[in-house]
Amino acid sequence: MNDQLSVGGSRQDEERLLRRVARADLDAFDELYRRTSPWLAIRLRRRCADDGIVAEVLQDTYLTVWRAAGSFSGIRPSPDAPGGSAAGWIWTIAARRLVDALRRRARVQEVPTDVLPVRSAPAAEDEALAGSFGSEVGAALDALAPELRAVLAAMVLDGLTVRETSVLLGVPEGTVKSRARRARNALREALA
Repeated sequence: MNDQLSVGGSRQDEERLLRRVARADLDAFDELYRRTSPWLAIRLRRRCADDGIVAEVLQDTYLTVWRAAGSFSGIRPSPDAPGGSAAGWIWTIAARRLVDALRRRARVQEVPTDVLPVRSAPAAEDEALAGSFGSEVGAALDALAPELRAVLAAMVLDGLTVRETSVLLGVPEGTVKSRARRARNALREALA
């Protein structure tokens, strides 16, 4: 996720709201939810077609936000330094909750191999990733096979571990590792 993008207002506003939520300010929580939940639901639906799981993950995410807002640390060494955005912190919680929900579902039934829906338009993450690195890297990313892009999106953009990516995509951990390696090699060759 590009930390310079704002979800529904300015990055500082969302960070300020999150700090108010840490002081149990219900109005701030309502505003933070109003600003971030539509964006978060879209990102979750891109990774899971089951609306029930998405709704459960949203609920679990915002319950965690309410309870753990005090642990948010948006402090950066400089204004240009990466990390620390409220939206990024919320997305990290949601991504981990999604992996947990998919693990629970896998215990009950086999995870289908086509967990990710077919996209008719490029994902916002893809556009942001391509735009933030320039046209050469964007073209190299576009040339990657969809399964390689999915691994990169989960591990690089979402910050998931190999195990979490494996659960999210419904493929073995070894497959995740080999796809990540193939994606890195393909990008390296395309940019050489």
